[in-house]
Formats: sequence, C-alpha cells, structure tokens
Amino acid sequence: MNAPAFAPHDVKALMTGILMGECPRWHDGKLWFADWVGETLYTLDETGKSDVVAEIASLPLSIDWLPDGRLLVVNARENKLQRREPDGSFATHADLSRLSEYGCNEIVVDSRANVYVNNINFDMAGGPMEAYQEFLRTGFRPGFIALLSPDGTLRKVAEGLAFPNGMAITPDGRTLVVAESFSADLTAFDIAADGSLANRRLWAHLEGQGGDGICMDAEGCVWASSGPHCVRVRDGGEVVDEVVVDRMCFACMLGGEDGKTLFIVANEWTGAIDVTNPTGRIYAARVTVPHAGFP
Repeated sequence: MNAPAFAPHDVKALMTGILMGECPRWHDGKLWFADWVGETLYTLDETGKSDVVAEIASLPLSIDWLPDGRLLVVNARENKLQRREPDGSFATHADLSRLSEYGCNEIVVDSRANVYVNNINFDMAGGPMEAYQEFLRTGFRPGFIALLSPDGTLRKVAEGLAFPNGMAITPDGRTLVVAESFSADLTAFDIAADGSLANRRLWAHLEGQGGDGICMDAEGCVWASSGPHCVRVRDGGEVVDEVVVDRMCFACMLGGEDGKTLFIVANEWTGAIDVTNPTGRIYAARVTVPHAGFP
C-alpha cells in the first residue's frame, strides 16, 4: 500500500506537555484521552481547554463507554476492566486476569454492549523494539481479542495477533477492524450474532510503520495512525487521504461538533519516554467525512 501525494491539511496543536497520550475518544462534546505515562485521564474541548477527569495508575490505560453512558477503563496494572460510578469512583466491572497474566491494551464497545478488549500477551520488559525483532525472526503472534458479553461471559474470540492495538467497528456493527502493530496490518473480522469473531481477513497493509490507534468514518474508511502520519484507507488497501504531523502518531479519533475534525495524539518517540521532557501533543485537522461506527 503506497500512499499517493495528497493536498496538505491545516493542522493545529490544541494541547502540549503530554508524556504519552493514547486512546482518544469523542464523547459528550469533548475529546477524552489518556496520558499513559502521566497516569491521567483528560478531556479537551475544541478551543484547547483541558480538564483532568481522573488519575489512574495504569499503562496501558484505555477507555470506552457502554451504551447506557457508563465509562469503562482498561486498568492494565490491576488486570481489570473498571467502571466509573456516578461519584467518580471506580468499581470492578470484570476481572481480566482470567484471560492472561498480562494486562489488556485497547477496548471498543458496540451498540449491543459487547465489550472487546485486546492483549499483546507477552512481557514487554525488554522494550517494544526487542519484541518486534523477535516477531521478525520468529513470527511471534501471542496477541488476542476477548469479548465480554452483556451477560458477563468473558472469552477469547480471536488469537494469533501480532501486537493488537487500536480497534474500530463499522457503523452497521458487522465488522471489527484491529491494527496489528508488528505486522503493520489492519485485520478485519465478521461479528456474529453472539458477538464472536470469524472470517479473519486483511483490510489493509500499512507501508513503512505499523498502525496504532484507529477510527472509522461514515464511508466505511479507517483512519489509522502510522508513523508521522494518519492515513485514511478503504477496505482493500486504497489510501484516499492522509494528515502529516511532526512526530509519531499514536492514535486518532474523528469528532468535533460535526464529526469532521480528526484529532491526533502524537509524541516524539525514540523507544522510550523522557519524563523530564513531555513531547506529547494533541493536533486537530479538518477532514471531509464525519465519524461513524464505534468507538
């Protein structure tokens, strides 16, 4: 998949001073995102005004909402899925330790309250580049996606993934797409009536850099963060737009009043985070097709 040249977008920085931003979501008129290293959950409006929602000691720290409006948090450090209560406290929604000794990564929730969480499922103590080199040598693919059904049943529904990262579900609720960062693939699954996943297939291959956080638009295209740019890609691999920034894109989300603002969470990246020098930023760029689907 080779990205052609596109007209540049006007990109503006809405927020700076973030250690490692991730998991942006547009909800209730604001962008929500987590600073994984800063252990903080923020909201940010379109003018750049930010507020701290909660301090949560977890990395990863990913969020989404149930259809009834309750916030869910993947607390990887405690290996739990937590639920935010009306008083701001967090209760255990599901024990994820039954899935793996390693904490889960990303989350997406569909309109039927099916909760999908994924897990890289290995110890990354040696750093991501060491694990990536092992993938290149051996095809190391221990990652999985699990489903928490509305009745509380928790089970794995896809395995053999090469560092599963961002996930998105099409507006009709029939397809889940996950970014496999090590293979640089966007991988699609059909969603069955019981929420299980089947018919695994390649949605697109991202040249040059594995994808991280993704989102979906109203034409069924995926926006995927990949290296210093976010690409808009159709099912099959055709790249139809891109937004370029000056540092590595960790995730992106469509939102804003009309759903046509692409928010990009980006950070300078050398394989580690310097906590004395926060280089994370939130960028915003206007695009032509609004958000749709989940998250």
